[in-house]
Amino acid sequence: MQICNACRYCEGFCAVFPAVTRRRQFDEGDVGYLANLCHNCGACYHACQYAPPHEFGVNVPQALAAARNDSYAAYAWPAPLAGLFRRNGLFVTLGVSVGLALTVGLMLAMIAPQLFWGVHLGEGAFYRIMPHTMMAAVPLAISAFVVVSFVMGWRRYWRHTGAKWSGFPDLVDAVKAAATLRHLGGDTSSGVLSGPGCPTGDDGSSNARRIYHQLTMYGFLLCFAATSVGTIYHYGFGREAPYGYFELPVVLGTVGGIILCIGTAGLFVEKRRLHPSVRHDEGLGMDYAFIVSLFFVSFTGLLLLAVRETSFMGVTLAIHLGVVYGFFLILPFSKFVHGLYRFAALIASAGEARRS
Repeated sequence: MQICNACRYCEGFCAVFPAVTRRRQFDEGDVGYLANLCHNCGACYHACQYAPPHEFGVNVPQALAAARNDSYAAYAWPAPLAGLFRRNGLFVTLGVSVGLALTVGLMLAMIAPQLFWGVHLGEGAFYRIMPHTMMAAVPLAISAFVVVSFVMGWRRYWRHTGAKWSGFPDLVDAVKAAATLRHLGGDTSSGVLSGPGCPTGDDGSSNARRIYHQLTMYGFLLCFAATSVGTIYHYGFGREAPYGYFELPVVLGTVGGIILCIGTAGLFVEKRRLHPSVRHDEGLGMDYAFIVSLFFVSFTGLLLLAVRETSFMGVTLAIHLGVVYGFFLILPFSKFVHGLYRFAALIASAGEARRS
């Protein structure tokens, strides 16, 4: 960081380097802040005159990627579970698998075979397989734990990095940066998709990572919106799922699920295309496990939509719910937290820029 502060060639690449220039010394909190502000684009590495084979061996993206992975464990709550980040790929896989096995096993044990493999049509069809109280109680309990864990993690990050809140404009700037992912464009002055993009393993540049990130993010948000609208339908209007194919919850979920499948599949490929010089191989297990689990959440949801009027609805519902329960259970200890801390870093960065 001291070398970067003296050079300043990359100052226009992303938000990291302007943040570097505002500091003379760098403590652990500063490193945690910069690491989560970094989007691992890699453009600075390819522009750096001090990168290997130079004797200084400067590799900012790789160094910050390692620090970023360490920060997930440092800010995790409850702290005794922070070790789950060390072998995260295995943990995420086991978490989703256990959620799947328990859900399918319980449903098979509790429901008569003729009901489980029967054809159920109309409103309330899902609840003939699993009662709504049970279907809602499990995610409600998991969500309460996840929310508390996220709040405590944010609090730890904010305190450790010394971040400051300057006002509502900081939040607006952070939302814009997150919504457009402009720091994956290689230049903060570029438009939504007009920047050169991130360097790839074939020494070219591509906006593919940015596009797939956006598809994943917006697909997830649409699926969340579908669940929220479905909740309003159920408790506000007394209507039970499944809903018609052209009703709002189904449309939102279908579009979101398709986008999410495309985004996660694309990210899986792009992870392999990332230039090996900036890739942090120790964190790939965490990345791949999260991407694959998110893909199966959306894929099983779309599959359920396709077979909901057939005898395969029961088993598909069990598989989908199991994957969803397992996925949400591991959220506070998965790659999902990178969005939480990166958004916090973007808020802090916007405030710093405004105050300077």
